[in-house]
Amino acid sequence: MSTPKPAGELLSVTGLRKHFPIRRGILQRQVGAVQAVDGLTFSVNRGETLSLVGESGCGKTTTGRLLTRLLEPTSGKIVLDGRDISHLSMSAMRPLRCDVQMIFQDPYSSLNPRHTVGTIVGAPFRLQKVRPENGVKRAVQDLLELVGLNPEHYNRYPHEFSGGQRQRIGIARTLALKPKLIVADEPVSALDVSIQAQVVNLLEDLQDEFNLTYVMIAHDLSVVRHVSDRVAVMYLGKIMEIADRTSLYERPMHPYTVALLSAVPVPDTSRRTRRERIRLQGDVPSPINPPVGCRFHTRCWKAQEVCKVEEPALAELAPGHRAACHFPENVGGSV
Repeated sequence: MSTPKPAGELLSVTGLRKHFPIRRGILQRQVGAVQAVDGLTFSVNRGETLSLVGESGCGKTTTGRLLTRLLEPTSGKIVLDGRDISHLSMSAMRPLRCDVQMIFQDPYSSLNPRHTVGTIVGAPFRLQKVRPENGVKRAVQDLLELVGLNPEHYNRYPHEFSGGQRQRIGIARTLALKPKLIVADEPVSALDVSIQAQVVNLLEDLQDEFNLTYVMIAHDLSVVRHVSDRVAVMYLGKIMEIADRTSLYERPMHPYTVALLSAVPVPDTSRRTRRERIRLQGDVPSPINPPVGCRFHTRCWKAQEVCKVEEPALAELAPGHRAACHFPENVGGSV
């Protein structure tokens, strides 16, 4: 797999950081900072799905909110379709909301219970002053039908729908302005297992039909393997490994990725008995005071002295496969 050409990139992120200040005292002096995202560099090609995975608190959701500019970056650069949106004001960002949208994790809290489905899904048209050819109501009904809902539900309220149906309403709202990039923040984690596959398949169908580009935030590695083109593994605000789906799942190089994949349930009992389950020791360090050197060295079974003092670069160890580790795994003669 060759390095993506710049012409094919929709999103480019360089050195992205988000530090939340910690203030104390009457004068509210800053005494520290939560380093939620600390120096991310990656790109997303048009029409592909890049998934961000990792433990809770690793900075996945913060990254998603930075990409959609719901949060202001501390530093770094975000380029969307050739335009630097890193520090645009709210008014300058408003027209670009047509190009980047977000699907939120909780379908219950992301929909206003006082508004009807028609008002919720039609809100982007009103906010952006877009007038659909056949009117807002017709456009909203078409969107509802597109995501598998009855267009006649236009006047119903969110409490009249199940969790899966509410998430479909959220997806319909996201699609209203035909965005180029959709950031999906764990779009199925709050849903029953029985309907997760339906929503995942819907997202894939919509991607094929409208050539959508997804940044998927998830923790279920089985779902990630099904939907992703490439996967980036995050730990404590940094990317530990990034590669195409097949390469990462079959030949993980970073010890943290190896540990994560060892925890994925396998239905084949004969394979389960032979597979080694890696149990990481200790807790994730605090993002207020992350470890010096490699941030994973406090829990890594391969850590040596160099890991404690020198931060490894996110280096390309195989074509299209990068990992930040001094002692990577599965690096063979094919590299």
